[in-house]
Amino acid sequence: MKKVVKDAQEAIKGMCDGQTFMLGGFGLCGIPENTIKALVNSGLKELICISNNAGVDDFGLGLLLRNHQIKKMISSYVGENKEFERQLLSGELEVDLVPQGTLAERIRAGGAGIPAFYVPAGYGTEVGDGKEVREFNGKMHLLEHALTADFAIVKAWKGDTMGNLIYRETGNNFNQPMAMAGKITIAEVEELVPAGELDPNRIHTPGIFVQRIFKGVDYEKRIEFETVRD
Repeated sequence: MKKVVKDAQEAIKGMCDGQTFMLGGFGLCGIPENTIKALVNSGLKELICISNNAGVDDFGLGLLLRNHQIKKMISSYVGENKEFERQLLSGELEVDLVPQGTLAERIRAGGAGIPAFYVPAGYGTEVGDGKEVREFNGKMHLLEHALTADFAIVKAWKGDTMGNLIYRETGNNFNQPMAMAGKITIAEVEELVPAGELDPNRIHTPGIFVQRIFKGVDYEKRIEFETVRD
């Protein structure tokens, strides 16, 4: 199976209005910058986005929010995006806030084929409204359903032509489980090498989970906050 595509525009071919997509990364670290730009230029709308965060106003997912291309966000941390806040408070954007550990496990479960699981986080709060509750070992738990997506879009440090991926440090967060949970997984990588060049013992995502891969260019790798000493 030929998995290598020319660029991000080719990678998102076949994506339609109203579909669900997962976007890897943690804050602004390890986000698929090239594919986000391609989505912005595509004009796709009514999208449902599963992501740990909502980017910032002028970078990352913030670009899609600014264009009103996302109708619903399923996230755990959204505090750095004023446009997100405005759309939420005005009713323009549907939001499902999920505890971060629960979000990670819902994605992991989706990739592993586990339909649902019980977790104590959120019991007794608005997070638990309308959810099935059961007691285990004297503690109340909520039933949470797994998450999958039409497209999972991830960013890796290195990849090969068979789709095997290696993430680097914080970039491993959410990218790895999301790569398993998409019907079609798109991987953009900083370095693309021939099959067989990656050390098998270092591979985080086996190529069987990846359908499309390309080499990204011109990464900005913006830092959200810079803390320095006086």
